[in-house]
Amino acid sequence: MIGHEFPGAKLITLSNLSEDHKKLYITDHGNNCPGLTKVNFYGDGNPTWAMALSRGENEKQRALLVVARQEGQAWKTKQLDSAPSSMPVIWSEKPGKYTSVYREKSLRAPNPVIVFCGYNSWAVVYAWIHDKVDKVWLSD
Repeated sequence: MIGHEFPGAKLITLSNLSEDHKKLYITDHGNNCPGLTKVNFYGDGNPTWAMALSRGENEKQRALLVVARQEGQAWKTKQLDSAPSSMPVIWSEKPGKYTSVYREKSLRAPNPVIVFCGYNSWAVVYAWIHDKVDKVWLSD
């Protein structure tokens, strides 16, 4: 499914991270996969996975944030964002209020959120609110 919809994309794993970033991730999230997290993003209890994928090489390398959700017997995917690849990681956080790094925007997530993070650089939280995806920058 992912290979068909995102040709050449590969799931980001611990082996893709620099030693420093690997240590940071393991300290906070154990030996979980930094490119895959199960999350009730839509709040409906359907099986849903967020994925951080890497596609391309060198200066053309991009990281993709993709959500895959099971609807009946089929899986539906949606690309939420992309970034120049610094081998970012993802994880899920609890519902709640999230305020941007510059305090100009906040959101109140009714469901668990997805954090897409390029260590030592940026972090963005994504939430499903009122039938659409909203986001705020936690660091820049």
